Amino acid sequence: MKVDALTLELRPRSMNEAADLGIRMAQTHARSTWTCFAPVHAVVAALALSSVEAWPWLPGLLIFWSKPWLDRTLLFVLSRAVFGQATGLGDLWRARKAVWRQGVLVALSVHRFSLWRSYTQPVYQLEGQRGSALRARCKTILSGQRGGATAMQLAFANLELVFAAGLFATAAWFSLPGRQSTAITWLTGGSTSAAFLLSLAYAGVVLFVEPFYVAAGFAMYLNRRVQLEAWDVEQEFRRAFG
Repeated sequence: MKVDALTLELRPRSMNEAADLGIRMAQTHARSTWTCFAPVHAVVAALALSSVEAWPWLPGLLIFWSKPWLDRTLLFVLSRAVFGQATGLGDLWRARKAVWRQGVLVALSVHRFSLWRSYTQPVYQLEGQRGSALRARCKTILSGQRGGATAMQLAFANLELVFAAGLFATAAWFSLPGRQSTAITWLTGGSTSAAFLLSLAYAGVVLFVEPFYVAAGFAMYLNRRVQLEAWDVEQEFRRAFG
């Protein structure tokens, strides 16, 4: 990796500070991030919602389960952003094999149950290692950081839950006086229309929250590499003598 080409100011940070840096990264590169993520997410959401007539419970589960695969698009955009490269749909389409096809089985199985998915995802997607080398690399990246990575994931899971609950509560807030309980009963009654609405609301939450989650994990990964490989020192030397 060409450390001197990174647009981030590298220095050792706490993992919480690194996560904050990732959130700021997602905000700074919002245009590229959502331009690429929104269409991919929309296709997945549309396919999931098409199953609501047969199985009202299935769309939300499909959207939830597909998040590790959707994260691959986000990491592709963010990994280019740290080098100052904007990403459009054309760039994503040209890299579709590497982004969407490689590692899809691992993304939808092992990574779905990972407690530190966005933190270790760059190892799987960007470093190109396989087998024992990949396992050893993940062990090194995770060494002493499992608690911080898990805490970050739980924080975003709770944030997602709060947003979803807020949207659910909106139905009661905007109901006619005395009809709040009726609205809640309808939403929880299992009807097809209610299931469609709830799944659509959850898809909207994922669209908003997931880029920040992936960016936070990616920044924590970069920070770990600063700790392990002294990238901050290398960056300074290259700037001074390049």
